[in-house]
Amino acid sequence: MLPRLSTLLHADLAVDLGTAATRVALPGEGVVLEEPSVVAVSRGANRLLSGGCAVGHLARQMLGRTPDSVTVVRPLAGGVITNFQLCEAMLRYFLRKARPLRFGLRPRLLMAAPGCLTPVEKHAIYTSAHRAGAGQVLLIGVAQAAALGLRMPVAEPVANMLIDIGAGATEVAVLSLGGVVSQQSCHTGGDQMDQAIVDHLRRSHGLRVGLAAAEQLRIDLGSAWPVDDSRVTEVRGLDIANGLPRRMEINAAQVRQALTEPLEKIVETIRGALDGCSPDLVSDLVDRGVMLCGGGALLAGLDRWITHRTGLPAQVAPEPQTAVVQGTLICLEHLDTWRNFVESSDAAF
Repeated sequence: MLPRLSTLLHADLAVDLGTAATRVALPGEGVVLEEPSVVAVSRGANRLLSGGCAVGHLARQMLGRTPDSVTVVRPLAGGVITNFQLCEAMLRYFLRKARPLRFGLRPRLLMAAPGCLTPVEKHAIYTSAHRAGAGQVLLIGVAQAAALGLRMPVAEPVANMLIDIGAGATEVAVLSLGGVVSQQSCHTGGDQMDQAIVDHLRRSHGLRVGLAAAEQLRIDLGSAWPVDDSRVTEVRGLDIANGLPRRMEINAAQVRQALTEPLEKIVETIRGALDGCSPDLVSDLVDRGVMLCGGGALLAGLDRWITHRTGLPAQVAPEPQTAVVQGTLICLEHLDTWRNFVESSDAAF
């Protein structure tokens, strides 16, 4: 009875505040919320539509279909808050939807954040979360959280390499003995892959398409390694020459060609992380390989391409998109064990 009462009264939440999606998990319940990190606002007024409920799935449905008086905004880019007011409103909505306040308690949040954030960027997360209704805010690095979520032996004296490919950034980290040995990041992820497809279609075929159409092409045909180049789909857009609608067929090989530049940037980031490792740790990685997570890890053939380019065995995590929030929840449930992974704005923590 007492443990059940404690669970009802205690207000702890694990939050993965991502550029493309936000996920919230509760101790004992798992992931209870997963919604796009977007809001719809009145242009100029910066006011949320639908009585403050035009957030997440509802706002995503409006993307690319709004009149001039309405705009759909992502409050984060590359894991960094770019619009404080809208991020605060979005986070407040998600927290209330995940767990309504009980008896006026302000929840304690453990939030996953990129390890490359500056002190100013971390302060922005603390401030936004407090204003959204949090009582105490703790941060854990995305790499550490993902490693916990994937049950990697990060406390042992062996190298564990993790590559998290998100919407706006890629983070590569090597962990050993409960700490980060080497870490590199770049502002390249799913968003940059979609933009590369848009640029390729405009440059090579004179066709202008939106980012939503490019994202669907990446999902349907995108690959980093030849998988099945016979796959073809129709894409529709605006002909740049005459300004009229046009449709054309595009195959998997063309989409893969468009993704060359962002994929090369990810390889350079991996090499940068390896440069910070000792020969013994690199030797471990040759045997143990690397783990891929994040939504970008779902790109077909990415594991084979990374193995080909780096010589390291690579595999995609079983549930790459939820690895970070699952690890954040594990850390929250065993905070005393993983306290060295966590930092707080509260000096008394």
